[in-house]
Amino acid sequence: MRVQPIARHFAVACLAMLMCVHALPAFAARLAVNGSFQRTLKVTGAVNLDVTTGSGSVEVRRGNSNEVRVNARIHANEWFFGNAEERVRRIEQNPPIEQNGNTIHIGRISDPELRRNISISYELEVPADTELRSHTGSGNQTVDGIKGPLDVSSGSGGLKITNLGDRVRADAGSGDIDIDHVKGNVRAKSGSGSIHGSDIAGGFEADTGSGRITLEQTAPGAVNVQTGSGGMELNGVHGSLEAKAGSGTIRAQGDPSGAWTVRSGSGSIRLRLPQNAAFDLDAHTGSGSISVAHPVTVQGAVNRKEVHGKVRGGGVPVEVQTGSGTIDIE
Repeated sequence: MRVQPIARHFAVACLAMLMCVHALPAFAARLAVNGSFQRTLKVTGAVNLDVTTGSGSVEVRRGNSNEVRVNARIHANEWFFGNAEERVRRIEQNPPIEQNGNTIHIGRISDPELRRNISISYELEVPADTELRSHTGSGNQTVDGIKGPLDVSSGSGGLKITNLGDRVRADAGSGDIDIDHVKGNVRAKSGSGSIHGSDIAGGFEADTGSGRITLEQTAPGAVNVQTGSGGMELNGVHGSLEAKAGSGTIRAQGDPSGAWTVRSGSGSIRLRLPQNAAFDLDAHTGSGSISVAHPVTVQGAVNRKEVHGKVRGGGVPVEVQTGSGTIDIE
């Protein structure tokens, strides 16, 4: 006789619980707090700038020659009864900016409680003559139009670098790295992500755990590139080359004025060299064939899977090797 009332009470309790669950996202949304701050810092001459943020993006572009403009966006999340709004207001009132002449530090927050669940993204306008070091724990970064040198890193996020007048060092734990128009040596590393370099007037070093590597080199410099899994497209190489792929096709074009070593665990390799190039060739494939469109004076027996010889009397060493795949030297 008491089954129906019990069932009704149970249904009411379930409905109440369901309404609470549906209400949680709205309640959580009310706990998100946003803020911002802006500053203009006067400078004279070359600027030495250091930027850091635990979570948030960083954008740096060229501006006026006598000032650094800072535009920051703050975002905080707090569950239930927190103090997110208080912490945001504290940062607004006392922004993490330190200036000593032309040396500027942005983003350093020593109080761990103040950093908790806080994301700060920065948009900066700086003089062209700026040396920059920038780091974010998670977030994309873009840098454009400064002289450098540049050291930029992200634990998680993509990096885009354009129009730099000096060396570049870029490091991403996970994320693609795009570098364009750099007058200096480039060193780029990504745990997982592709690395693209175009109009690089200097040496180029790139390493990725998984991802594709592309390069267009416009001035002499050593090239050293490596990927665990992914292909390579290397153009305009003028100097030494060391290219290694755990798996993936490698294509390289240029003038071997220094030693070339090109190896793939599994993947085809194609090299395009000048018609008058002179070099010592050592080519080997585990399973595949070798094609050479240059006159080779072969040393030893002729073998479809192995070629040792001199091209036009010999010169710098060119070593090509793949575990499985064809080798074409044009």
